[in-house]
Amino acid sequence: MIMSRRPTTRKKRGEGSPPRFVPGQVVRHRRYGYRGVVVHVDTTCRADDNWYHKNLTQPGRNQAWYHVLVHASTGTTYAAEENLNGDDSGDPVSHPLVEMFFAGFQDGQYTRNDNPWG
Repeated sequence: MIMSRRPTTRKKRGEGSPPRFVPGQVVRHRRYGYRGVVVHVDTTCRADDNWYHKNLTQPGRNQAWYHVLVHASTGTTYAAEENLNGDDSGDPVSHPLVEMFFAGFQDGQYTRNDNPWG
């Protein structure tokens, strides 16, 4: 008996799967090394085409994208899942908006409050 193989479609990590990170989780950018805390998750990139095409790395749009408060700055960033790793340092993030979006920090993770992002 001859068995036929079905063609397989490989997805990039993150495409079509649930987000790996949740609001309150501390992450580290793979390429740039900054740490930050996730405030909000979009299941796909919601930035407009103009912004996206200015992005130097142009990661896939069909994956989770994260709004992140960047540690030791006043800045925020919008990062694709493929560019982030979890940060297991257990250290808090220093950012002026942390208290606006989080109720506390325990065991290396923030507790998200009800203040909406954006």
